[in-house]
Amino acid sequence: MEVDLSKLTPDVRSLDEMRMVLSDQEFAKNAPNADLYHMYRGIEEKDGIRYDITVIGAKILGNEFPKTKGHYHVGNYQEIYTVLEGQAIYLMQKKKNGNEIGDVFAVKAQKGDVLVIPSNYGHMTINPSGTQELKMANWISSDCKSDYSLFEKNQGACYYYVAPGTWVKNEHYKNVPPLRFEEPLKEVPKDLTFLKAI
Repeated sequence: MEVDLSKLTPDVRSLDEMRMVLSDQEFAKNAPNADLYHMYRGIEEKDGIRYDITVIGAKILGNEFPKTKGHYHVGNYQEIYTVLEGQAIYLMQKKKNGNEIGDVFAVKAQKGDVLVIPSNYGHMTINPSGTQELKMANWISSDCKSDYSLFEKNQGACYYYVAPGTWVKNEHYKNVPPLRFEEPLKEVPKDLTFLKAI
């Protein structure tokens, strides 16, 4: 689907809204506020499924590659992402109880790759390029709400992806399993009705 984003007004995620989830807290305390990524929500909606586009810039955040804030879905909702331009790493974590994580995995994706976020997995997206913006689309139920509180409380996801390309455990979590990697899909499923709550 071709969309002219210049005609749309995005929601903007600023550095001020992201400081509490960054690995490099020295940077977080001292860096001037700036726009980090743009969210174009509700570009299209059909049968209760919403189509959004998110654009993440290439600005390095202290020692970290640019990323989204991270959230869980309220309810048993799944979500589909497609990389439109650039490259992405999707990090997904499943909480066990409290600050414990039962499972965590990452998917590296290039232009055209597709990913399904399983229900009950918190997730965030990383732009692993220091020079090229990431543009991605998502399909999600229009009824789905996002909960950012665990990511805010624990200073981000259970792993950070820091320059020049290393995974570091976030010590704010009690138990974190080893990070595993999964492969992306190559096309969007034809039937999207599974995106409605289970």
